[in-house]
Amino acid sequence: MKNLNYYVAVYKEQLDKGDILIAYNQLVNFVMKLRVNFIKSLSDQYSFTGILHGYMDYTYFYYSNAFLKSKKLKLGLVLNHSEMRFEIWLLGNTITNQKKYWNLLKTSKWNKDKKEMPKYSVLEAILMNEPDFDNLPLLSQNIEKALIKSSDEIIKAIKTLN
Repeated sequence: MKNLNYYVAVYKEQLDKGDILIAYNQLVNFVMKLRVNFIKSLSDQYSFTGILHGYMDYTYFYYSNAFLKSKKLKLGLVLNHSEMRFEIWLLGNTITNQKKYWNLLKTSKWNKDKKEMPKYSVLEAILMNEPDFDNLPLLSQNIEKALIKSSDEIIKAIKTLN
């Protein structure tokens, strides 16, 4: 590994160019708008938390309903920056609960190819693999449709466990 001064210089160089800063800000703003749109259109089904920023790796927000809360679970809409795709994650409110649901869902369609539990979640499903950011209204609609479908499938799978 190179020394930190090298990486800081590369980082500053990229920030000085401006493109990375514009892209990051626009991506975060888009996720913020998605959240606002979902609050308007899906608040009868889910409650939503605020936006959380990773370390330039993930931008996300959690959402849940009474059923998920009763199981100490929540879902997350995640923009995975390194893969540049949208994902939905199922998370437990504690590590113990996450491990419990990992064991229950490790043979599910979302986890069947994984040998171990994901680092931050019980399962991760891809919603939009190659998003087209040139048509944000259409992208927003497509993400909402995929989010509803995937959320329903995940919740149905959890209900069959109990």
